[in-house]
Amino acid sequence: MSSDASSVTYPDIQAAADRLADVVHRTPVMTSSTVNDRVGAEVFFKCENFQKTGAFKLRGGYNAIAQLSPNAKERGVLTYSSGNHAQAIALAGRLHGVDATIVMPENAPQVKLDATRGYGAEIIPYDPETTTREALGQNIAEDRGLTLIPPYDHPHVVAGQGTVGDELFDEVGDLDALLVCCGGGGLLSGCAIAARQHAPDCTVVGVEPDAGDDATRSFHSGTLQTVENPDTVADGARTPYLGDVTFPLVLEHVDDMVTVSDAALVQAMHVLWERMKIVVEPTGALGTAALLQGAVSSPGQRIGVVISGGNVDLGRANTLFEEHGLI
Repeated sequence: MSSDASSVTYPDIQAAADRLADVVHRTPVMTSSTVNDRVGAEVFFKCENFQKTGAFKLRGGYNAIAQLSPNAKERGVLTYSSGNHAQAIALAGRLHGVDATIVMPENAPQVKLDATRGYGAEIIPYDPETTTREALGQNIAEDRGLTLIPPYDHPHVVAGQGTVGDELFDEVGDLDALLVCCGGGGLLSGCAIAARQHAPDCTVVGVEPDAGDDATRSFHSGTLQTVENPDTVADGARTPYLGDVTFPLVLEHVDDMVTVSDAALVQAMHVLWERMKIVVEPTGALGTAALLQGAVSSPGQRIGVVISGGNVDLGRANTLFEEHGLI
């Protein structure tokens, strides 16, 4: 794969949007007067928690599988994921008639394991304490002759995820700032490319959990940094590092990277659940947490926040709220 910042361009996002037009939901953009009053800005939440599979990942997964050769589709695909990309590849595979094999951690949220199996994929569990998913996935793919579609480090995946930002700008117009969660950087880099097309002066900020701050350190140092199995409630952001595709794109198109604590994540989840009546998973609340903490100077601005997903076990969410004294 190309490792330069031109590996994905806005025309790639436009082409992905055409492929996805009759497949994915054009998810709603929601507002909250409570949030607006709290931060003194006009905030637009792009709600990918209402997407098929409960997260944005179907966009990139479908876009990647759609461009495989007939022979590759016949052999099948493999990915590794804690859950949202797993579900995306499982469903995209079913829609294309392609067998999907998913390498998933044993401690993945049960709701994500169940949904992935429900879409018909084969799940291969592994222990994240002792096994590197990238190496395991690569070995299985080679042994079985499967095409590996990684969760983020693939130009077709990035282009598909960029349609999230494309839709947001198409609906609400110019924005002063855009906050996007970051795991491996596929959603962040795709949305940043869309932002450069629609609103060149928009400040694009990626948000990570404190414990999984590899992308933030990479961005500020200009050198790829890693993190090993970070302990954070944001399971979708436990990726070890940015990729060969996403790292250059983040450096080229993103303006800043910040981190938030797990406590701030849970508090942001609670605000979204209680005030907006929407179910959001911890990773999906990263942008909201940064906004509520003042990560961007917001008075009077128009700010976009991407809510990446809502796949959270309800019992686990209640436990988190209780642990942080919110219920």
